[in-house]
Amino acid sequence: MAISRYGGAELLVEQELPDPPVGPDTVLVRTRAVGVNPVDCKIRAGHLAAAFPTHFPLVPGWDLAGVVVAVGPAVSGLAAGDEVIGYVRRDEIQHGTYAELVPAPERTLASRPEQVSWAEAAGLPLAGLTAYQALRAAGVDEGDTVLVHAASGGVGHLAVQLARTFGAARVIGTASERNHDFVRALGAEPVPHGTGLADRVRELAPEGVDVVLDVFGGAGLAASAELLTDAGRLASIADPVGAAELGGVYVFVKPSTADLSVLAGLVDAGRLTVHVERTYPLAAAAEAQRVVEGGHVRGKLVLEV
Repeated sequence: MAISRYGGAELLVEQELPDPPVGPDTVLVRTRAVGVNPVDCKIRAGHLAAAFPTHFPLVPGWDLAGVVVAVGPAVSGLAAGDEVIGYVRRDEIQHGTYAELVPAPERTLASRPEQVSWAEAAGLPLAGLTAYQALRAAGVDEGDTVLVHAASGGVGHLAVQLARTFGAARVIGTASERNHDFVRALGAEPVPHGTGLADRVRELAPEGVDVVLDVFGGAGLAASAELLTDAGRLASIADPVGAAELGGVYVFVKPSTADLSVLAGLVDAGRLTVHVERTYPLAAAAEAQRVVEGGHVRGKLVLEV
């Protein structure tokens, strides 16, 4: 599924393209499932054109689960037949994961978790790495109280669970009322987002929170910073300027075989669950992107190949 120019979801159409090149340190993966993420929509709309060189026809997508079918001559840790997951972000955008065959640098892949479906495996890499790396950057530690925004979303629902594995004593998660039971089941105390959020969080944690994981930026980021204890830490995945002004850190997720392996191990151990709200066939990628752009997705949407 590819686009030939930037624009709306209707431009994402099925195309027959040549098999992608396989570089020396790259493997070719036959996809089984592909995670759909908000960044995919931003790529399609051209919002990342200033940050990454891009080429058309452009296949979006950075998440995958699949089977290695060929390896480059410098690849040492993978072989044909291996089942893998990957956050396949390259330095340039063209050969994404919304395809049957995907060229993936070895550094972007890890063995897939064995105890879950292909769809669940495909929903893990980008959102899981984002949550894991952001919580690590914020220094979540034993006994912390952590505030996770959008706790029912793709990154948020994994961050709630991962904060617990980091040793957090309490996790407070913002979510719409309809998702409060879901957030409770993940191990967090839900609070409605929107106007008055700070007061509602203070009712639960009068002494403040130790860590904030921000996914929106802007005014919500500033309000969240006011809830921090004197030694509190803030990580944002949305607002580099705002995070810096408030003394926090901005996290842009990086591919990491080691981190992916940790996440896959947590999944297989039953300590991390990827919630897939719905799957679509690859040919329905445009519909899936429209749903993601509309917000309110609980967990992840996944394309099956």
